[in-house]
Amino acid sequence: MLALEKLLESNFPGDLDITSEGTPSTTGWFEVEVNGELVHSKKNGDGFVDSGWKIDRLESAIEKALKLG
Repeated sequence: MLALEKLLESNFPGDLDITSEGTPSTTGWFEVEVNGELVHSKKNGDGFVDSGWKIDRLESAIEKALKLG
């Protein structure tokens, strides 16, 4: 997840609140908030961001939240 965090932070500098944690019993959690709006939550069922189309979908959600904010 560290690589994804770095990618998102470089594409949206200062606009995101990213929290994540790897855990020994699961693959951890990863959440992205924009202006207080949760745009991705692995804990809430959005899943692991592990492919190009999932990154594109997440970046689109971030862009939409930035426009609305």
